Parts: sequence; structure tokens; C-alpha cells
Amino acid sequence: MKKPLAWTLDDKALSEMRFDLNGFKSNAHSQPQLSEFYFRKSPVSFEAYKAKFDYVVENLKAGNSFLVNLSVPTNIQTNLSLSDIFAHSEAPYRFLYKNEFICFSPEIFIKIKGNRISSFPMKGTIDASVPNAENVILSDSKEAAEHATIVDLIRNDLSMVAGKVWVEKYRYIDRIQTNDKTLLQVSSEIAGILPDDFDGKYGDLLLKMLPAGSITGAPKPSTLQIIEAAENYDRGFYTGVMGYFDGENFESAVMIRFIENQNGNLVFKSGGGITARSNAQNEYQELIDKVYLPFAHVPHAMF
Repeated sequence: MKKPLAWTLDDKALSEMRFDLNGFKSNAHSQPQLSEFYFRKSPVSFEAYKAKFDYVVENLKAGNSFLVNLSVPTNIQTNLSLSDIFAHSEAPYRFLYKNEFICFSPEIFIKIKGNRISSFPMKGTIDASVPNAENVILSDSKEAAEHATIVDLIRNDLSMVAGKVWVEKYRYIDRIQTNDKTLLQVSSEIAGILPDDFDGKYGDLLLKMLPAGSITGAPKPSTLQIIEAAENYDRGFYTGVMGYFDGENFESAVMIRFIENQNGNLVFKSGGGITARSNAQNEYQELIDKVYLPFAHVPHAMF
């Protein structure tokens, strides 16, 4: 809520940006062939992560939250520019803001068509190479509880702006291709009917629903306090939302899978949901797995 940005479609400032929001695109640019590249990540130490993790778990066990989304920044090194990454990434929602940050998100925030609003929280990630990976994550009781908490939170959030709310689809699998592996992510769809007097008040609607439940936790007020104390860094635009309105359809995505240019140094911000039953080593590995480039075809890569 600190630095909202918005543009009309005839705004010349849009020429400094590139975006593809589920087919709603900026002007086409030339796309050079992907040549040999390297992508290396230097995550925080497990000890540094575990100190944050332990603080979160203490608060969970004290009853201050049911679920906390804990994120950390990871330094990365690559010979690719942010523009190169945008050109070759494959994600339903992509946004390149000047040379400041790029986001290639797989997660829808909300869609509005007519009087129907829907949200698609993602919660639960596993490496697809794990034997029987889909069954493993869907049958994991910790992952199931975490996902149920987020679905309930999003259902409550939608209830603030919509009259009738229901779960359209519960815990289905999305496949996410990265530069070095395939990830499976668990999603749900929650839908509602906007009131007759909504009348296109998208700003008011977003103010009621933000920040997104999938990247905060529940309940939001106390969980946000825990996040601020545990993370001790500025998320910036990471975990905000991006989207468009074309006069008829409103569509938005959660700004996860996010690389920021910090004075020439690239930082990838990632995280995951923590419950009282979470395992620190598993959560640490998940946030590292989420540091990737969404390239479906990687002919010459060095890691």
C-alpha cells in the first residue's frame, strides 16, 4: 500500500515496461535466441533461516497465528538481463518494470467477469521428480491443513466484497516448469457474486482484500506483525498484486517469483507457508526450489 502504480493504456510510460498478463500484452519486442547462460543462487544459511523459522513457530504455538508465510531474499548471479529473462520466461503473468524488477507469477489473485469474482490461491509445492509426487503432496496432512487455512481465509476475504461465496474447485495440481526442474503446486478456486451496486469500484475492492492471504497467512492482522518481525527486510513490490482492466474484464496476479535489481545486484525473493507442524529443513528447501527461471527449454545452461 506504500507505492501503488497505475497507468492508462495510452500512457507513454508504458513504453518503459513489458508485460504479458495472461494474454493481455505490451507491444511486441524482438526476442533474441537464448544462448548459453548461467544462473546461480546463494541462499541464506540454514542457520539464519532457522532463526526466523523458530520465531514464527513460537508465535504459532502461542496461538498468535494459524499460518505464516515466511519469505527471505536470495542473492542470484546470472549473465542474463531482466529483459532477457522476460523474453524467454514462460509464466501466465509476467511484468518487467524498467530495469528495477521482473515478476513471472503462476498465481492468479482475482478475476472479475460480469458480476462473478474468483480467486485462485496456491499453497503447497513439491519437486515433480519425487516418486509419486502428486499423491505425496495431496496426502500430506500438514500441506492439507495449510491449504485449508488459506482457502478459508480467501473465502472470508471474498465475503467482504461478494454476497454468495463458494469453493468451485479444491486442491488441484498446477505444473510449473523451471530452468532445472518441474514443480507441482496445489491450487484451489473460490468464487462469489458481486452485489448489484458494485459498479466497477475496483480500487475499493482491492483495498478490502489486500494483502493477499496466500502470501501473508491467517489471521491477517497479527500474522502481518509476526512477518514484519521475523523477516526484517523490505518486501517492496514482492507479494503485491499486478493486473489490468480492459473496460470489461478485470484480472490480477500475486507478485511471486520476483527478481529485484538492487544497485546492480540481483535478489530473488521467495518463501512459503509455515504451520506449527512444519519442518524447518523442508521449508528451507522449498524456498530454494522457488528460486528459478521459468524456462521450458534450456539448451545451454550452467549452474
